[in-house]
Amino acid sequence: MAIYHCSMKPIGRSGGRSAVAAAAYRTATKILNERDGLTHDFTHKKGVEHSEIVLPEGVDASWAQDRSKLWNAAERAEKRSDARVAREFELALPHELNAQQRLLLVRDFARDLANRYG
Repeated sequence: MAIYHCSMKPIGRSGGRSAVAAAAYRTATKILNERDGLTHDFTHKKGVEHSEIVLPEGVDASWAQDRSKLWNAAERAEKRSDARVAREFELALPHELNAQQRLLLVRDFARDLANRYG
């Protein structure tokens, strides 16, 4: 029997978190946080099968395909010290799906969220 899990967690400054740090960690990349000058380097992290940026349909924002520009823009957009700068979705998918099926399922989910909420 297939079992899945989905949860959403806010990434807020009040908890000492940043969208830039979270994005760098989740994608195992190195990104400079322009707001506080910290470089978040997770390039040695293992286990990231795939990462991509999904934009809403009809949005012409090629700059947003650059992970550093996108997440630093999200940080700049919020001015409050207790702002929620991003949301993290955690998905656990059935082991019955192969890697390609999991990728397609998550990509469809991400596109639906991007189109629904812009």
